Amino acid sequence: MALEQRLDEMLREAIRSRDQRTVDVVRMLKSRITERRTAKGFGGDVDDALVLDVIGAYRKSLQKALPEYEKAGERGRAQAEQLRSEIAFCESFLPRGLDEAALRALVGERLAALGIADARQVGRLVGDVMKTHKGQVEAADVKRVAEELLRA
Repeated sequence: MALEQRLDEMLREAIRSRDQRTVDVVRMLKSRITERRTAKGFGGDVDDALVLDVIGAYRKSLQKALPEYEKAGERGRAQAEQLRSEIAFCESFLPRGLDEAALRALVGERLAALGIADARQVGRLVGDVMKTHKGQVEAADVKRVAEELLRA
């Protein structure tokens, strides 16, 4: 079953069971998918890759907002809990990320394969890794590890 259809089914089931948190997050994801579909210049189909991209972008925005609510203490506790719940929901769809050891091995292998020995060429490496491992690694982590390995 395609991810978009799976989201539709989850929404119907959440409405039936009166699970408001799931209803809210699925509706938000569906609205963001619709925004992508109706964006100027979009002419393709909505496939699983696009849906995963939307879910990943939404998760990232939630992760950026979470520290602000956590700093608010008691006033932000309910909202922070809602954000954690939505992040967990999004992560259930996304592929598992690489751990630190696997990331170091991947970056080291790609550094050797591309022949990069200068920290000024790290951008080329990041682009290469992100093409093949999108959703599994963060660009900032790839850059950090590459710079550490080049310094060593």
